[in-house]
Amino acid sequence: MGSSIIQVENLFKSYGPVEAVRGVSFSVEEGEVFGLLGPNGAGKTSTIEILEGLRDRDRGTALVCGLDPGRSGQRFKDGIGAVLQSTSLPDKLRVREALDLFGHFYPRRANTDKLLERFQLQEKRNSFYNQLSGGQKQRLALAMALVNEPRVVFLDEPTAGLDPQVRREIYDIIEELKRENKTVLLTTHYIEEAERLCDRVAIIDHGRVIASGTPPELKRGSAGTTRIEVRLARPPVDGALDELDGVSDCREFEGTFVLHSARPPQTIVSLVKKLEAESNELQSLEIFSPSLEDVFIELTGRRLRE
Repeated sequence: MGSSIIQVENLFKSYGPVEAVRGVSFSVEEGEVFGLLGPNGAGKTSTIEILEGLRDRDRGTALVCGLDPGRSGQRFKDGIGAVLQSTSLPDKLRVREALDLFGHFYPRRANTDKLLERFQLQEKRNSFYNQLSGGQKQRLALAMALVNEPRVVFLDEPTAGLDPQVRREIYDIIEELKRENKTVLLTTHYIEEAERLCDRVAIIDHGRVIASGTPPELKRGSAGTTRIEVRLARPPVDGALDELDGVSDCREFEGTFVLHSARPPQTIVSLVKKLEAESNELQSLEIFSPSLEDVFIELTGRRLRE
């Protein structure tokens, strides 16, 4: 293993008969935003909790800042910050009190007033936790994760359940951390989140890494195809869409046919002719540039959020 700030090799974790993590390996360089992308239940949270020191691994190697998360105690905790999948504080704890309290757990800590300003919480500094909106609670969780000025920040589904506006605010904060050369490891099942924020991505499914690389590299590996999604008035004749000009792959998801084509214009012309010949009707047609969703579909035959 090299000198990466996070190093994971052949990691396993089971819960009774369920193997949640099955031989996961990846590394993260300092200053990098690295994403674990996969559907719910893929093993992302188990992996990140092992790296945070919150859960023991069954076997394999895990190092963060050169330390074993399960065996390095306070020295390890001083170097990391974490936003868990769900953060809950006492209802009557004030925002400023929460930051001061967490700050006293560490020998090195950031200035509370600067954190309040950075996360747009100045006006809420004396508000109780139960008076905050969902977005404000998440900004407070991020502020608490940075209270010890960590080298590595873990973010487990940092925008899950948030509305689009708040999600964009969290994106801005993560991009700011990247400019500050913080190392960020985040888990997500949002395609757009991984593509916008991550320098590199490991796609996880059923406890295994099935692909990894930069988002552009992974998309180039998707056979250079364009995704075309169509809905029809009637199901097509079996195999009819697979035979369209330029189509390399065709799958159905709940009545929507997803075609991958290397020649989209020819595919669409061929589709219209086929529908006319079958007296079928086109209800909708959408064209998408290659995305990490396409990589996942081609590797698993499923959509990422199924």
